[in-house]
Amino acid sequence: MSNANNLEQLQHYTTIVVDSSDLDAVQKFRPIDATTNPSLITAAANQSQNRSLIEDAFELARAENYEGDALIERSIDILTVKFGVEILKYIDGRVSTEVDASLSYDTEATVQKAYDLINLYQRFGIDTNRVLIKIASTWEGIQAARQLESEGIHCNLTLLFGLAQAQACADARVTLISPFVGRILDWYKKAENKDSYPIEQDPGVLSVKKIFQYYKQNEIKTQVMGASFRSTAQVLALTGCDLLTIAPALLEQLSAQSDQVQPQLSVAQALEAEKITLEPLNEASFKAQLENDLMAFQLLQSGIDGFIKAREQLATLLRSSFGIANIDD
Repeated sequence: MSNANNLEQLQHYTTIVVDSSDLDAVQKFRPIDATTNPSLITAAANQSQNRSLIEDAFELARAENYEGDALIERSIDILTVKFGVEILKYIDGRVSTEVDASLSYDTEATVQKAYDLINLYQRFGIDTNRVLIKIASTWEGIQAARQLESEGIHCNLTLLFGLAQAQACADARVTLISPFVGRILDWYKKAENKDSYPIEQDPGVLSVKKIFQYYKQNEIKTQVMGASFRSTAQVLALTGCDLLTIAPALLEQLSAQSDQVQPQLSVAQALEAEKITLEPLNEASFKAQLENDLMAFQLLQSGIDGFIKAREQLATLLRSSFGIANIDD
């Protein structure tokens, strides 16, 4: 492996996932899996080469006799799935497709939206074992995932910033979680008025390491996929994590680096570490722990708000493209 670049070395220890809806990036890096979110879908929808996908989604929604705001919402769901279908042409694994974040505190609505997305994938001929339904890690979202998983619909719980969320996801037997790294670092830099942290003290990296350790110590089958990276140093500090979802810009940087990469996480290492013991969770204790963790509480809400805003921007794009008035105007 002496001549291998950092990305090639990393792939020996960790499943690499591309965090992008950019089809060119997916084709270039040929990852195993891919993740999307409302912000990435909106960015991709603004690219001229994806105009035909938007038009197809709108026409399919209109053919189903949707009108007004419902037509726009249905078009967004179809477009989101269409991006997933296109991505799956270039990867062997799974694509993560996110539920409307405005439903994050409504279990039943989240379940129904997941059904809608899964039905669309089936309509387009996709094996739904290749789809992860992405849901924010609220209590309500986690309970929606519990129900979906019991029905064979695989879920990726996102916007995860702390151990309480990870524990609740494990209890719900979800397929995969996406603990964030970079946003945690950003929060602590601002809160503690610091320009940087040594990588071994990076609070985002340490958070994912602790979650990984807890899962492996307790033989939890839920996969851990580190997400939201600010640097290649953060990525490499989590070498050995089950999966890492990485933006194309950082994949490029990793491809250009050729330092020696060593695993930083492993099951053996987790089992040798001090045992993490947690009290059983219920809704009240989950919400109390979340509210007492200012970082996780604030980042969960701001993340949901950001994804809602991105979906609204996509709705605005579709309205302007097809001359659909907003009934609230």
